[in-house]
Amino acid sequence: MTPRTTVAPRTTVAPRVVVVGAGIVGCSLADELTARGWTDVTVLEQGPLPAPGGSTSHAPGLVFQTGPSKTLTAFARYTVEKFNSLEVDGVSCFDQVGGLELATTPERLAELHRRAGYAASWGVRGEIVSAARCKELWPLIDESVVLGGFHTPDDGLARALLAARAQRERAESRGARFLDRHTVTGIEKEDGRVTAVVTDQGVFPADHVVSAAGFWGPVIGRMAGVDVPLQPLAHQYARTKRLPELAGATAEASRPILRFQDRDLYFREHTDRIGIGSYAHRPLPVDPFAVLGYEEARADGLEMPSSFPFTEEDWAPSWDDCRRLMPALHGSEIEEGFNGVFSFTPDGMPVLGESRALRGFWLAEAVWVTHSAGVAKAVAEWMVDGRPGIDAHECDLTRFEEAQRSPAYIRERGSQQFVEVYDVLHPLQPMERPRPLRVSPFHPRQQELGAYFLEGGGWERPHWYEANAPLAAGLDVPARDAWSARYWSPVAAAEARATREKVALYDMTPLRRLEVTGAGALEFLHGMTSNNLRKKPGAVTYTLLLDETGGIRSDLTVARLGTDRFQVGANSPADLDWLTRHAPDGVHIRDITSGTCCVGVWGPLARALVQPLTRDDFSHEGFGYFRAKETYIGHVPVTALRLSYVGELGWELYTSADLGLRLWDTLWEAGREHGVIAAGRSAFNSLRLEKGYRAWGVDMTDEHDPYEAGVGFAVRLDKGEFLGMRALEGRGGRGGRRLTPLLLDDPAAVVLGKEPVYVDGAPAGYVTSAAYGYSVGRCVAYAWLPVLPVGAGVSVEYFGEKVAATVVDEPLFDPKMSRIRR
Repeated sequence: MTPRTTVAPRTTVAPRVVVVGAGIVGCSLADELTARGWTDVTVLEQGPLPAPGGSTSHAPGLVFQTGPSKTLTAFARYTVEKFNSLEVDGVSCFDQVGGLELATTPERLAELHRRAGYAASWGVRGEIVSAARCKELWPLIDESVVLGGFHTPDDGLARALLAARAQRERAESRGARFLDRHTVTGIEKEDGRVTAVVTDQGVFPADHVVSAAGFWGPVIGRMAGVDVPLQPLAHQYARTKRLPELAGATAEASRPILRFQDRDLYFREHTDRIGIGSYAHRPLPVDPFAVLGYEEARADGLEMPSSFPFTEEDWAPSWDDCRRLMPALHGSEIEEGFNGVFSFTPDGMPVLGESRALRGFWLAEAVWVTHSAGVAKAVAEWMVDGRPGIDAHECDLTRFEEAQRSPAYIRERGSQQFVEVYDVLHPLQPMERPRPLRVSPFHPRQQELGAYFLEGGGWERPHWYEANAPLAAGLDVPARDAWSARYWSPVAAAEARATREKVALYDMTPLRRLEVTGAGALEFLHGMTSNNLRKKPGAVTYTLLLDETGGIRSDLTVARLGTDRFQVGANSPADLDWLTRHAPDGVHIRDITSGTCCVGVWGPLARALVQPLTRDDFSHEGFGYFRAKETYIGHVPVTALRLSYVGELGWELYTSADLGLRLWDTLWEAGREHGVIAAGRSAFNSLRLEKGYRAWGVDMTDEHDPYEAGVGFAVRLDKGEFLGMRALEGRGGRGGRRLTPLLLDDPAAVVLGKEPVYVDGAPAGYVTSAAYGYSVGRCVAYAWLPVLPVGAGVSVEYFGEKVAATVVDEPLFDPKMSRIRR
C-alpha cells in the first residue's frame, strides 16, 4: 500500500483549489480560474496526460451551438470563441467548417425552422437552405431524400485534446499544476466544509474542490457525501475505411459537421474517412462505480476506460440508414468502432454549482465538449465572484427535487435523455416515465373530472379538464396549427372564461412553500429581500431575492403569520439553498411543500363560495388584498392568503396534505350552486399574462434587474440595507432593454416562447412567455427588447414566417385592479 503523505500547499494568498479530472472541463476551469487570479490550482488526474482516458479522449468534437436553451447556446458560443483563439504548435484548436442539419421529413424541416428561430434569438448565425444547397455543402448525400437543411457557418470541430493541452499549458504558466496518475480515494471534511482530497499519492489540502470527473462524477460525489445525478451511457461511434470520393484530402475536415437527426446520426470527416455517431441504438447504461481505472482498463484489453467494445448488432440498422443517405458508403465498410461512455442527467443539462451538503465542494459535471469552455467560465466566475456571468439556473445542482434524485429515477430518465437527443420535442412535452411520481391530495378528484396532466418538477399538473368540454361549445376560439395545438385544448378558453365570470378551483400544490421561524426571522428576510417586510402579522408581501449585482434570483410571496413565523412562497430548490446559506443561527428554514397543499379559489363569485364556510370575515374590509388569516373552511384548518395570480377576486387556501381532499370536497360541494369548475394550468397561464404577472426563470432571471423586468415596484431602496441594494441605487428605469408586452395583430396567430422578435427587420430580442388571451382576443407575448414606445410595430418569427405584433401598455386586463380589490 502506498504510504499516506501530505503534500504541502504552496504559499499564496489565493484559495487552494483542487480540481478532480484533467479532461476538457478540468483544463478549461484551471485556465479560467488562473486567469482570474486564483493561481493555487491543482488538477488531479488518474490517467496519463495528455489523453487521460475519459470522455474527452474519444469525443468526436462536434460543436453545434444552437438549441432551445439560451444558457447552453451561450456556453457553446464561448467555447467556439475561445477554442478558435487557441492553437498548439501552429495547429488551431477549432476547425470552423460550419454545421449542417438535414431534414428528410416535413416534421424535421419544421423543427429546423424552429432551430433557426433559436439561433436568431440567441445571436447565432444560421439559415435554412435548400436541398440543392445541402448537396453543395456535402456532395456525398443523396439530394433526393433531403427536403432542406439548417446551415450554421460558425459551428465546427473542436480538437478536444489539443484544446485541453493549450489551456493546461496556459494555466501552468500562471502557477497551476497538473498531476496525472493520481487516483482520488477520499474527500476530507470538517465542520461541513471540504478540507482536502486524498489520493493514492498523498493528500492535497483544499479550500475548494471541483469534481470535473465526467462519468466518474458519482464516484467522487459519494466520497464527499454529495449526490451527483448523472447516468453514464455508451454511445456508438465508427469510422469508415478510406473513401475514393475523399481521395487526396489533406485537411482533417473541409465540409460542415453533419446531422441526420431523422435517423439519430451525425457525421464528420477524418481526412479521407468519415466518422459516424449513432443515438439510434438501445440505451446502454454504464455503472460509474464499475468503470475500470486507466491501468485496469488497459490490462483488460480496452484502449481507455471510456471506450467499450463496439456492439455490431446495435450498429446494423444505422449503417443501412447511413448508406441510404450517402450512396458512396455502399462500397465501403466500417474500419473501426467503439462504444464511448459519456454522461446524461435526468433533464439533459449539466450539473453545476457548490453543494449545500458540503461547503467548498463544487460540481462541473455532465458537460460535453460543446459547452466545456463556457461552463468553465461560468463556474470560475461563480467561485471567484460569487455568481456566474450568465443565468445558469437550468444547470444548478439544486434544481432536482428529492423525488428526482433516486438512482432508479436518474438511470431511467438519463437513459431516456439518450433516446431523445435528436427527437423533435415540444416545449410542453412531459416525460412518459416514471409517472405519476408526485400527486397532490386532489388527484383522485382531478382524475374523475378528466384532467389532462402534464408534468413539472415530478408533479402531475392538470392543464385542462375534459369535464369542462361542454362549456367550450360555441366559444369563438381560433383554430390552431398542429404544433401549437399539441398539449392544448379549446377547453382552456372555457376555463379562463369561467374564472372571469364565475369561480374556479386551481391546484396550486406544486408551488414551493418554505416556513421561516426564529427570533431573527423578520430581520433576516427583510435584509435578504427587496421589499418592506416590517409589517404586522397578517401581512403578505411580494418581494424579490436579489444577488449582489441586483439580478433577480427569484421572486417570493412572504406571509407573516406570527411575530417570528413566516410562510414563503418560492420557486425552486435553489431558493431554499440560497436562504439556508445566508441564514444566521437561530433562524430555521424548512421546506413544507410535500406536507401541505393549496387550492386557488378565484373568480367574481369566490367570496360567495368561501364566506359561508367560515366564521371569519372574508369581506374586502375584513380581509383585504395581500392579507393572511389562519382560519377554518368547514372542518379544515387553513392558512388563507388574499392573493390572485389570475387577476380575479379570491384566495389561496393552504392546509396539510392529509386534509387536502376534504378541503377540495368542501369547496366543490359549496361551489355547485355558483357553477364552480376545476381549471388547469393552460387557462392559468393565459390569465396571468393578461395581467402581466411575471414567471421567474422564464420572464426574468438573475441576468435582469427589477426595473427592466417591470417589477421595480417590489424594491424599497429606503427600507434599510438589503442584499443587492447598492447595485440598484440610481439604476431605476435607465437601462436599454425592457420586458415588453406585445399583442399579435392577427386574432388567430399564436406563438409559444423563445421566438426571435424583429425590429426594423433585424432580430432585436426574443419572446419569453406567450399564451392566447381569451379575455382580450389576441395572443399575448412578453419579450426582451430595446426600449420601444407603446404602439410600436414589431414582428415575431414563427416557423420562418414573420407575425406582426404591437407593443402595448400593461396590464392588458383590468388595469385599475378593480376586480381583485372588491
